[in-house]
Amino acid sequence: MRMWNRIRNSFAGVGAALLALAMPAAAEARTARPAMWKVADADTSIYLFGTVHLLPPNYQWRTRTFDRAANEAGTLVVETIVDETNPALFAALLARMSITPGLPPILDRVKPSKRAALQATIAKSRIPQAALDRMETWAAAFALLQLQFAELGVSGGDGVESGLKKAFASAGKPVEQLETNAEQLSFFDTLPEGAQRELLEGAIEQPAKVKKQFDSMLKAWVSGDVEAIGRTFNSEFKDSPELRDALLRRRNANWARWLESRMAKPGTVLVAVGAGHLAGSDSVIAMLKKRGLKVRRVQ
Repeated sequence: MRMWNRIRNSFAGVGAALLALAMPAAAEARTARPAMWKVADADTSIYLFGTVHLLPPNYQWRTRTFDRAANEAGTLVVETIVDETNPALFAALLARMSITPGLPPILDRVKPSKRAALQATIAKSRIPQAALDRMETWAAAFALLQLQFAELGVSGGDGVESGLKKAFASAGKPVEQLETNAEQLSFFDTLPEGAQRELLEGAIEQPAKVKKQFDSMLKAWVSGDVEAIGRTFNSEFKDSPELRDALLRRRNANWARWLESRMAKPGTVLVAVGAGHLAGSDSVIAMLKKRGLKVRRVQ
């Protein structure tokens, strides 16, 4: 199961806050040209830019086309905004939603064949097993994912949204969100336990397998290959309809409705969301077209 794809590109806004990632060493600069679309009428323009929330360092993803769009935009809209100046606020929210008394021990929440791998991951993470026992399964999966992120050498500080939010704030432009932190977390909190356990098993995948999945995903994003993005980001949902509905389809539908209503307000907006949400048959792009909006790819 491609745990990396699901978590990182659907919920890394809160994931970055959940995972205290170390900054990796500097690497050779890489150039990317991610996909971008435009929806426009006589007095409104909305640019839709597919992002990767957590990146290796030194990826140059800003292009002239992107910079023109960003300069033109009066507002940036991202998936969610974590208040980095008040981390206790987010921590309290997470505790309320994820800590539940009387849960089965964390080792009992995976198949017997997976327990040794889970035990090894817990030991390596240095998270007390007693703390994980008190967490709902989705939250325990998030906590253990930090090892996968650290081993891949990626950071929220190097991700697309982090730089964009700083740039817009410095320019005195507002930054808005499509979902609150509570709304994002609720998509996990309301998953059936079986689906949460799938996520937990994905958090203990072998590093070589995770790296292969990540490299494939990053290659598709760098080249702006939307078909490949649809395959690498979303194809794994075919075996998990509950996850697909909760993490992808419902959220995309909500965003498509928001975008359609935003077209009634004049101005230019840059919307930056995980690239997986803009690719495939259930994408925001596909839903906007079904609603009769003209969507044009500009990069």
